[in-house]
Amino acid sequence: MPDRKEKLVLKYLCKTCLGKKTYLISPHEIAKAICNKIVLSVSEIDEIMASLSLQNYIDFVVSDSKNGYFYCVKLKKKGQTYLSDAKKQKKAMLMLILRSIFLATVSFVFGLILKAIFKS
Repeated sequence: MPDRKEKLVLKYLCKTCLGKKTYLISPHEIAKAICNKIVLSVSEIDEIMASLSLQNYIDFVVSDSKNGYFYCVKLKKKGQTYLSDAKKQKKAMLMLILRSIFLATVSFVFGLILKAIFKS
């Protein structure tokens, strides 16, 4: 499971690299896109990209040019479904919490009823 920095980069890549195409993205674009949430250096982005590749979310190749270097990024199947999987996971967690609250409330009310019955 990706850590916080990896999640931010992966969310950006999922929104940018829609479909099955390969996209050219510079590390500066990634840093600029997520700078309001966290500040990342280019070397950190390199490490995150390598980590996401090892976790089977993306395929990427570094491409040099006159203006610096770019990543040729393509989302793998796991990367393409990341956003929907994250939504499903949040929804499942919310349902678990709501179910727990409901069962605790029912148990409390049932306990009060039993207490009232056997007290008299």
